Amino acid sequence: MNLDKYSYHYSLFSPLAILKHMQPFTNETLQIEDLPKYEEVNLNSLDSNYWKIIIINIVITIVIISASALGIFLLKEESTAYIPHVVAAILTFAVLLVILFRLSFKRRGIAVRERDIIYSSGVLSSKTTIIPFNRIQHVALNEGVFSRMYKLGALEVYTAGGASGHIKIYGLAIDDANRIKELLSKRLNNAE
Repeated sequence: MNLDKYSYHYSLFSPLAILKHMQPFTNETLQIEDLPKYEEVNLNSLDSNYWKIIIINIVITIVIISASALGIFLLKEESTAYIPHVVAAILTFAVLLVILFRLSFKRRGIAVRERDIIYSSGVLSSKTTIIPFNRIQHVALNEGVFSRMYKLGALEVYTAGGASGHIKIYGLAIDDANRIKELLSKRLNNAE
């Protein structure tokens, strides 16, 4: 057994050798007002064609609800007295959906910066997710049936932090989504 070989490796990891190579430890207090403000970042809006897809989905939902109500009215004659109330409820529901989704559409935005990606959404409660590139594990691009018609895609970003850090960004122009995906994929490959 060659002890010189082991003593050499030990000397690299000895407390004195480690101290020689360490940077001085600092832990300065940061002032909250000096921190960068993500709120000041200009977010890019989603593609305007995404609003058309939202409307298509709302119409499909209302048609399904209306068809179900019609089926109930045809099966039970005594329920026909409630037709005006049900029609009013369905119309009110449709208007509320349009208003809610329109507000949501206007509040969504994305920004790609040097070291992270920001996605903001929400109407009643606003949610902003900032994902540093070094936390990204996988990026996927999906296209639905209606999205393909309007040349849109949904970008999915998976993180190392679990499901709470994942984001799915609907309504991106497919060319923009591909560029973002390529950028993030390159960053992933360079990190490995």
